[in-house]
Order: sequence, then structure tokens, then C-alpha cells
Amino acid sequence: MKSSTLSLKVALAAATLALASGCATGPDANPRDPLEPFNRGVQRFNDAVDEAVLKPVATTYVDVTPSPVRTGVTNFFGNLRDLWSSVNAALQMRPRESAENLMRFGVNTTFGLAGLLDIATEMGIPRTRIDFGQTLGRWGVASGPYLVLPFFGPSSFRDTVGLVVDSNADLVGDVDRVANRNSLYTLRVIDTRAGLLGAGNVLEGAALDKYSFTRDFYLNRRQSQIDDMIDKGIGLGNGE
Repeated sequence: MKSSTLSLKVALAAATLALASGCATGPDANPRDPLEPFNRGVQRFNDAVDEAVLKPVATTYVDVTPSPVRTGVTNFFGNLRDLWSSVNAALQMRPRESAENLMRFGVNTTFGLAGLLDIATEMGIPRTRIDFGQTLGRWGVASGPYLVLPFFGPSSFRDTVGLVVDSNADLVGDVDRVANRNSLYTLRVIDTRAGLLGAGNVLEGAALDKYSFTRDFYLNRRQSQIDDMIDKGIGLGNGE
């Protein structure tokens, strides 16, 4: 799919640069984050882009867009992700979650105006968010070092590979007209950032070291997600 090209280049370039800079870390480096000097530099870059562009645009979006419209946008992109979550659940041999996510996609696409309305939630059909990085972890692929990707943010070597696969499976990439496809990408980025405005304010006010807080939260959350999958599945590997 067309959306995979940029993600692939960014992910591979970041991984290559990180590997090249890995020898610069000291003996006191966090064992889960041996590339910390590189990662901190990338986070500073991402924070600068966020402060200059993403946060102001997202704030304006929230201020000028009616709440029902924003909810519809969030529902639309969430509906697209449900289909890929269904595929990943199937890859993990989790038939219940696969069927639920597939049912959500079918119901919301058919009866919810292409996903603008979340009819499935009103019907009591649960949503389970699953990406390919989690699927890799589910089958015992080690996380590898923590890695901050330009524009994409917190990741790991395993999740970077997962990001490339997720990008190839992105239904937005199937939109034929470049202008429409790029508009959807842009809208999704704005919608995602708008949903994080509150969390960002809390993080800036509470964390003494924003980098360490973000890293530990991300790695612990990802491991918790994978452990939960193993508990519910047939339990191969531990993802680390």
C-alpha cells in the first residue's frame, strides 16, 4: 500500500542511526534503553515539531470543531483500525477478539455511516486494540531496545517492525486520489493529537523527567498488553 513507503523509510533510518550511535552509551545506561542519547535527541526534535505545529493545530481543531463532528472523526478512524485488530487477533489465535472486532467493523460500516457512528459499542460489542507489534510479542519476539522514532514517537525495535506492517495494512492507503488520501492522513494526525491534549498537560506538569516517564510508561504498558494476551491465549513466549 502507498502509506507504507514513508513509514518504512523513517523506521529503517531511525533504527540504522540508533544502531550507529549505540556505542556512545555509558555503563550506567538503562538496560532497556541503551540508545538513550540518540533517543533523547529525537524526542527533542519531536517535541519541537509538536510545539510549533501539531499542538497549536490540534488546539485550534478542538476549539473550532463541534464535539459531535470530532467524535465522528475519531469513530471513523477507530472503525478502520478495528478491521486490522481483527486480523491480528486471528494471527494470535484469539477467535473471540477477532470475531468481535470484525463484527464491530461490519456493524459500524454498514449501520454507522461508514463508521462515523459507533453503533457497535451501543450494542455492547467490545473493542480490543491489537497491532502487529503486539502480535510479534505474543509469539515470543523480543522487544529489543527502546527507540524513539522521528514523528512517530516511542517505539522499540520490535514495534518499529510492527509499524511498517501496520502501515502496509492501513486502509487509508487504499484511497486512490492522492489529495484525498493525504487529507485523511492529516486529519487522523490532528484527531490523534487532539485526543492527547489533556494527557500532554498532565505529563508536562507531573514528570520531573519527561523522557524517562514516557519511556517507562510506554515499555511497561506494551509489556502489560502482551502479558495479557499470553494469559488469554496459549502462552508461547513472554515477548521479552
